[in-house]
Amino acid sequence: MDLNQYIASIPDFPSEGVLFRDITPLLGDGEAFRYTVEQLADFAKKTGAEVIVGPESRGFIFGCPTAVELGIGFVPVRKPGKLPRETVSYKYELEYGHNEIHMHKDAIKPGQKVLIIDDLLATGGTVEAAVKLVEQLGGEVVGCAFVIELLALEGRKHLEGYEVYSLLQY
Repeated sequence: MDLNQYIASIPDFPSEGVLFRDITPLLGDGEAFRYTVEQLADFAKKTGAEVIVGPESRGFIFGCPTAVELGIGFVPVRKPGKLPRETVSYKYELEYGHNEIHMHKDAIKPGQKVLIIDDLLATGGTVEAAVKLVEQLGGEVVGCAFVIELLALEGRKHLEGYEVYSLLQY
């Protein structure tokens, strides 16, 4: 299936000069959405993943159904103040400032094989921070999977040493 036909390209969004890759047409088509989840699940099987980690919010959209497809758990990565129990956090730099993500302290068991799933690999900062959280808890990151990868932003540079999989590359 050619998933490119389910990605809308929106020029000058959210600001001038940016070409936004919109996944909502993919989500709105049951066959394309199912196919996407199946492809992510096939990759997860190859990595031996025991749990899926997904950053909010679009990592939830693709990570949760992939975890269900595999019969394994899903761990959310959230912004500060969104998780109700004790968390671990990681602060990271952005080109325009910094950000912080959190995960429940008991979410990953030591030695557990983790696949991180998100919709988009751009600069790589968020997924690199998620990798750090997983490893801080003793998990083993067996891969990072994305629906879309923006090659010009070189996000893979932040993921050297990890298997990276993307369904679409622009």
